[in-house]
Amino acid sequence: MEILNYAFMQRALLAAVLVGITAPAVGIYLVQRRQALMGDGIGHVAMTGVGLGFLLTWSPVWMATLVSVLGAVFMELVRWYARTRGDIALAMLFYGGMAGGVMFINLAPGGSTTNLSSFLFGSLSTVSESDVTAICLLAAFVVLITVGLRRQLFAVSQDEEFARVTGLPVRFLNLLTAITAAVTVSVAMRVVGLLLVSALMVVPVAAAQQLTRSFAATFAIAVAIGVSATLGGTVTSYYQDVPPGATIVLLTIATFIALTLLATPLTRRRARALAAAQGGGDPAECAIPAGRKERDEVGA
Repeated sequence: MEILNYAFMQRALLAAVLVGITAPAVGIYLVQRRQALMGDGIGHVAMTGVGLGFLLTWSPVWMATLVSVLGAVFMELVRWYARTRGDIALAMLFYGGMAGGVMFINLAPGGSTTNLSSFLFGSLSTVSESDVTAICLLAAFVVLITVGLRRQLFAVSQDEEFARVTGLPVRFLNLLTAITAAVTVSVAMRVVGLLLVSALMVVPVAAAQQLTRSFAATFAIAVAIGVSATLGGTVTSYYQDVPPGATIVLLTIATFIALTLLATPLTRRRARALAAAQGGGDPAECAIPAGRKERDEVGA
């Protein structure tokens, strides 16, 4: 294939695969915790890290990782200790992150907001070898956490009180989830962009949930959708000269719409089959209420 003859496209495709794996892998926990927009907030904070990277002539990816991790930790602290006015603190953090990124990159020698655009919306030609090395290391960390601790993270995401009763370190796991999300933002910013990374965390998971409700199946399908979208968007961007981040996000949304249209008649058919089966079973006055039946089964 012609596309593989160019070193910059080889790097871009590798980065795209890693982003397609890591973003949904973290996003499934954020969706369960009803924190779907956390990635968007961290992306705003990471802009300050990118600007500092240019100002200090250090790797923007590593600096963005450091700053976004600190921002994620602050977000968790606000969630724990400042519930009443936490939204104001988070708003200042997000807006301050955007403003700091613009300010620092303009103070950098030869810097301008033009340098920031590739990090905001993604760029294929700017993925360097050092970026690929950083992305590989960060992606390995994300996969290790999201797969190795999947049972604990899922338990905390589903019910914090139950997880606490069973002896799980809830606060530590919540903090680890936030840090992993921050690292994922840094992994994805070169391909998708800081402003669009949240969509790649959430939409593949939402699309997978149209087909299944089990955690393992949702995880696998979401990652498959993420990888397919990132690769498809990257290849389309090369041949059609369109922005990679926007193309990837639009492909994920199109996948969500297609799976929703596919799943709707299947869901209705299953509901009719279930209603028919129940109609031929016990009389209504003898039927066991669903909630009570589930509790009896758990108790048994």
